[in-house]
Amino acid sequence: MAEQKLPNYVASATPLPKDKRVGWLTSTAASYAGVMLWFVFWQDVPSGGGSFIGGTLAEGMGFGILALVLSAAICYSLYYLVPGMLGMKTGLPLSIVGTSTYGVNGGFFMPGFLMGLLQFGWLAVNAYFAGLLLAGSFGGAQNSSLHFTLSLIWAIGAGWIGLAGIKYVGRFASYMPILPLFVLGFLLVKTLPHLSAFKPESIMELAPVKTEGSVSLYGSQTLGVLSLMGAYVVGFFATAGAAGCDFGMNNKDKKAVQWGGLVGVFGSTVLTGVAAILIICGAYAMPEFQEAAKTAASNAKAVNPVELMGAIVGPGMQKILLFLLVIAAFPSACFSTLIAANSFKATLPKVNPYISCGLGVLGACVLIITTWAGNAGQVFTVIGASFGPVCGSMMADYFLSGCKWAGPRAGFNPAGWLAWIFGFAVGSITLLSTAFNFTLPFVVPCPPVSAFLTGLVLYFIFAGIGLQSRVLNMPQRIDLEK
Repeated sequence: MAEQKLPNYVASATPLPKDKRVGWLTSTAASYAGVMLWFVFWQDVPSGGGSFIGGTLAEGMGFGILALVLSAAICYSLYYLVPGMLGMKTGLPLSIVGTSTYGVNGGFFMPGFLMGLLQFGWLAVNAYFAGLLLAGSFGGAQNSSLHFTLSLIWAIGAGWIGLAGIKYVGRFASYMPILPLFVLGFLLVKTLPHLSAFKPESIMELAPVKTEGSVSLYGSQTLGVLSLMGAYVVGFFATAGAAGCDFGMNNKDKKAVQWGGLVGVFGSTVLTGVAAILIICGAYAMPEFQEAAKTAASNAKAVNPVELMGAIVGPGMQKILLFLLVIAAFPSACFSTLIAANSFKATLPKVNPYISCGLGVLGACVLIITTWAGNAGQVFTVIGASFGPVCGSMMADYFLSGCKWAGPRAGFNPAGWLAWIFGFAVGSITLLSTAFNFTLPFVVPCPPVSAFLTGLVLYFIFAGIGLQSRVLNMPQRIDLEK
């Protein structure tokens, strides 16, 4: 049987040598911190992104923090670490490393091209909410012409910076985290003195809508909180975890990958999430905040520190803090375009990245104008369902190959694709049941993690019964396993 030739996007891939790599603090850690410090993430940690009464605080402040720490550990250990190590050891981006799991034909689409496309969904969400806060500062309403104009300018600017490369994204990301840290710190100073007077039941009592059910899973509110927190945090982080390849390829050794993730992924997630929880709990002991919570439009807004910031600091200071949050959101928008550019440069090496990414930014602009980008919760659910099994399958492939990259595989690797199909079904079935109004006879706990575990276990099974395609020779490949 003749040896399959490597497709052009794999044959032309050039590993990044060690002498071209940069420090983990200003690249990996700073860029991930910019993502996890994004206000769209931490503002919904207390609610878990849902409308359940009490949200992730239904079992109290301490348990909510425990659920957050566990979710952050899952993001670091299950989603980020293996892709980061693979990127460091090979010097190659995710779109090339993924050909071991999905084959050189299949790898073009998964995770390479899909990663690039989904990043522009991220960019659209970022620009939509950044433009919304900016427009609000000038008295503009949601979905107004001012809101759309500011969001479009934001998306185009982030696209241009992201195309410039990681060193430029790192420059923005290195200093921007100071701004949301200042905002969180300011809110903590205002609310922590009241924390001792916080009563957990006050959140349940002040929830404006008491008919939408509670956080429950198999009759257990405890498991429900764990599932809700995990689904929100991991679903938000899913593509960023797989993109660990693209950041890992810029790291010099194993310790750089580990420290970049511990600081940028685990540390930033815990820091921002705990701060949001403490702010809400402290604020609920403030009479002026309770009145604002009573009139919130939804249960989620009743525990949202950004939505109710004016009740904590007053309208004047609120405008200043919101403006700082908008500026700080820019690195995560650049992050999206950077990962998309890496994916398109690898899968479409003959196409000018300014053309491919320019079309992607145009698509993001369409999502903004159609207001689809405003449904952030659904976007993160789809992303979690898509990349949960990707990360799970990559981990299985990594361990089966002796903790190194096996190399590109021929065609469409059946083990990877079958594992992804079943994993995606597990991760998305709850969203589909809601969209098409049908009742499931079972509950999928924490869909993004369930999708990951499905991809992990099934890849082991399918590989064990011989459903892996053969490994192809890649002459330019390097191995930094030492």
